[in-house]
Amino acid sequence: MSLYSAGVEYGIHCLIFLVGEGGESRDASVRDLAELQGVPADYLAKIFTKLAKSALVVATEGVKGGFKLARPADEISLLDIVNAIDGRKLIFDCREIRSRCALFDGTPPEWAMDGYCSVHAAMMTAQKRMEDALAQQTVLDLARKVGRKSPAEFTHQVDTWIKNRREKKSSVKASDEQQIHIIDISD
Repeated sequence: MSLYSAGVEYGIHCLIFLVGEGGESRDASVRDLAELQGVPADYLAKIFTKLAKSALVVATEGVKGGFKLARPADEISLLDIVNAIDGRKLIFDCREIRSRCALFDGTPPEWAMDGYCSVHAAMMTAQKRMEDALAQQTVLDLARKVGRKSPAEFTHQVDTWIKNRREKKSSVKASDEQQIHIIDISD
């Protein structure tokens, strides 16, 4: 069982696609991002609601509207995204079982309960290290890694795909607006 939901993975991938060739933010609709990646659009819409509430993305208006990064990609950490989508999750919940040792007969001695539980302290150290690692990685870092790994034309292909989708939407909307609907009222 994983600690973080599939929504975290979807959200991170989407934010990577909102980073343009030069590291700037590009905008795209949730539906387009869902189709581009083969993920459920309704679920992705819920994820983007959380990302927007956490001020990681902002909505863009109009026919070509969608979402774009709310701040530079190098200022959005993976920890920001994880916390926005899943909330802060603890990897360990101490049950204070150190007080339950059968040898204590229900009354643990002071030395056994003094200070933090050693197991709890070790797990909190692990939590901190995991969060620090997520905080050190940004959306721009990942976008650059994808850029280095993918063929040079891939980023351009994504850009073109998104632009074509947006242009299609605006041409459909423009043709709808220019069309005059005639209603036949004759017998």
